[in-house]
Amino acid sequence: MNSNPFSQTTQTRALAQDAGLRAHMQRVYNRMTVGVLLTGLTAWFVSSSPALMSLFMGGPQAYVIMLAPLAVIWFGFRPQTMSHKALMAVFGLLCVLYGISFSTIFAVFTGESIARAFFMATALYAGLSVFGYVTKKNLDGLGTFAVMGVWAVLILAVGTMIAGAFGVETSMMQSIISGIGLIAFSGITAWQTQTTKEMYSSAYSDDANSRMGWAAALNLYVSFIAIFQYILHFVGQRE
Repeated sequence: MNSNPFSQTTQTRALAQDAGLRAHMQRVYNRMTVGVLLTGLTAWFVSSSPALMSLFMGGPQAYVIMLAPLAVIWFGFRPQTMSHKALMAVFGLLCVLYGISFSTIFAVFTGESIARAFFMATALYAGLSVFGYVTKKNLDGLGTFAVMGVWAVLILAVGTMIAGAFGVETSMMQSIISGIGLIAFSGITAWQTQTTKEMYSSAYSDDANSRMGWAAALNLYVSFIAIFQYILHFVGQRE
């Protein structure tokens, strides 16, 4: 009996898709992991130098540092048009800026509580990523809801900063923001993982898949950083 050549071709394409998808997802998470490590090392290095802390976080310039990552994300990160070296450089710059902003946590929280928050964030993030990867349920609705939650967090955060500048007690509002943010970015993590998986195709060029991988790495990196930050708010012990 002759084998069906069309069946063999379909099977070969499926195997190529699966192998390529695994390599693609590994590349995305490798980029994201390097970004998290770069942020952590930058935060530790800056926090260990009083001169650097004063330079970056010792005055009004601290607000510029804290808002700079948003400016980079919105205006400086263009996977469709930028070269791969430029994408790598901008991604690295973003991670360093986040690291400078996070340098204050080493001065505020104990090292043990920072480590606890990091491992809790890693465990939660890993579980959400696995769920987003294996679930057959479409998570677009969850993603829409999560994005709305992020916008709510941004609006509330700005209002809280203004209220705090006028001496209003904002500790309760900060806890509410952290709770909403944790839920929102948890949903985004699962949704973005599924989206990253579905966008990959072995029929696309390596260049196209790599560019999508940079966008995915950025989204997943920001989600992890946010989850860690909100968990630290709840479990962090101050010096």
